[in-house]
Amino acid sequence: MNVSKFDLKHRSRALTEGPERAAARAYLHGIGYSAEDLAKPIVGVAHSWIETMPCNFNNRVLAAKVKEGIRAAGGTPMELNTIAISDGITMGTSGMRASLVSREVIADSIELVASAHQFDALVVITGCDKTIPAGVMALTRLDIPGLMLYGGSIRPGHFKGQEVTIQQVFEAVGQFAAGKITEEELHELEEVASPGAGACGGQFTANTMAMAFEVLGISPAGSSMVPAEDGRKIEVAVECGKLVMDVLRAGRRPSDVIGKPALENAIAAVAMSGGSTNAVLHLLAVAHEMGVPLSIDEFDAISERTPLLCDLQPGGRYAATDLYEAGGVPLVLKRLIEAGALHENALTVTGRTIGEHAAQAQETPGQDVVRPLVDPLKPTGGFAILRGNIAPEGCVVKLAGHERRHHVGPARVFDGEEAAMAAVLAHEIVSGDVVVIRGEGPAGGPGMREMLAVTAAIVGEGLGESVALITDGRFSGATHGFMAAHIAPEATRGGPIGALRDGDEITIDVDSRRIDVALSEQEIAERLASYTPAPRADEHVDVAIRKYAKLVGSAAAGAVTA
Repeated sequence: MNVSKFDLKHRSRALTEGPERAAARAYLHGIGYSAEDLAKPIVGVAHSWIETMPCNFNNRVLAAKVKEGIRAAGGTPMELNTIAISDGITMGTSGMRASLVSREVIADSIELVASAHQFDALVVITGCDKTIPAGVMALTRLDIPGLMLYGGSIRPGHFKGQEVTIQQVFEAVGQFAAGKITEEELHELEEVASPGAGACGGQFTANTMAMAFEVLGISPAGSSMVPAEDGRKIEVAVECGKLVMDVLRAGRRPSDVIGKPALENAIAAVAMSGGSTNAVLHLLAVAHEMGVPLSIDEFDAISERTPLLCDLQPGGRYAATDLYEAGGVPLVLKRLIEAGALHENALTVTGRTIGEHAAQAQETPGQDVVRPLVDPLKPTGGFAILRGNIAPEGCVVKLAGHERRHHVGPARVFDGEEAAMAAVLAHEIVSGDVVVIRGEGPAGGPGMREMLAVTAAIVGEGLGESVALITDGRFSGATHGFMAAHIAPEATRGGPIGALRDGDEITIDVDSRRIDVALSEQEIAERLASYTPAPRADEHVDVAIRKYAKLVGSAAAGAVTA
């Protein structure tokens, strides 16, 4: 008989055993736990079920199935619920400030409960953009046996015979403002574009991070791209419950999985899939929590040697559900091996290497969601890191979905997203402009809002191929066009973006990895000496967000608070 050498109650024993723990057991007996239950390992099941969005709406159903798997495999599950903020719903409002802040709060809350209640292992179920990195950050902090299960993507809607996602709704706002569609058409589209539970349907931030963490190895291979409302998702949840007990018996911790090779694998997957620029922030944050050295420039080096093969929205044709039908993340792993871009020996949460999982990839005959290596969409990956006298600490530019790599134009400077959005909708932005949105960084926003409403409106106005946009804020994973985000240092922390004025000539040159304004160092310094961040249109900032603004670091280091 194979007896585990790892103490399955390595933490909960201190909470549930001995005469002195009688009061603790009494509390738990009162809500249905038997003595037999408490003699077993205690496994936390954390999730972000909430009624404010579709992204996490299936989390409670999945949690019930994960718990079923844990019980079947000899553990006692304890469910806990934390918060979530919908980027898509708060986009373009002051509420968007809470989004990135929520990443830290979610990670903190899971860490606090799991630590205080001495869970022996942990399953984190995630859905929307910030819950995914937050769940993995909590796992890394705790470093107890555990895994992450992604709730899955929403299925596409249908409008006028075409599949649509939420991306088309954001762009339709600009089309309506430009008189290209009627208000009735806009309303008809909004009624059908988000037809159920699950996270946004393209290779936006949620699906990007779900893929990244499956490739990283902290999510079980083959689990992420199963859609939220696909019947197989229930089976995946049960299997995750059983798997976490195997992980516990093996004593396999996140630190055994999340090393430098695994992080480089995740970055390569983002580059190959044309994924969200938010992956830079989140993977830097996870590396920070795990104590693995990782710099923003390493993202650029990996992207430069990784071909763009996935024809996924926002820049491509297909949704996440199409990737699932084509072969899912294992198919991307297969292509990464073919490209020589995968550390095959990196261990995963299953106990097998990522290369072993890649070898089991099943490619659907005739699929064209993931291109063959000999026919890439682009020879290099979907993003690049630029530096220059506007961004001394760096910024991220998205390359998937367009061909531009160079732009020179006059600055149109706005303090805050609302002012820029008003200018776009008033048709004040013209071909060749470089829209500059500042004061939206982690501390200055505060909260580093996403600029999807503005970028989508620019595309909807028909200016997507002729206007560039730069910001110390973030972009949504649904953003496409020639855009540079995460400019660091941010304006509020003395960044040169604060020195820019209308009419300044700005050059964005991907090939030289430069982003510069035609000003001398002395001119920049003189302007910054007199620069004062513009007052916000809405003066009230929540206490939780003010705390974040005091603690948060640079976007170039993941915008972490510790």
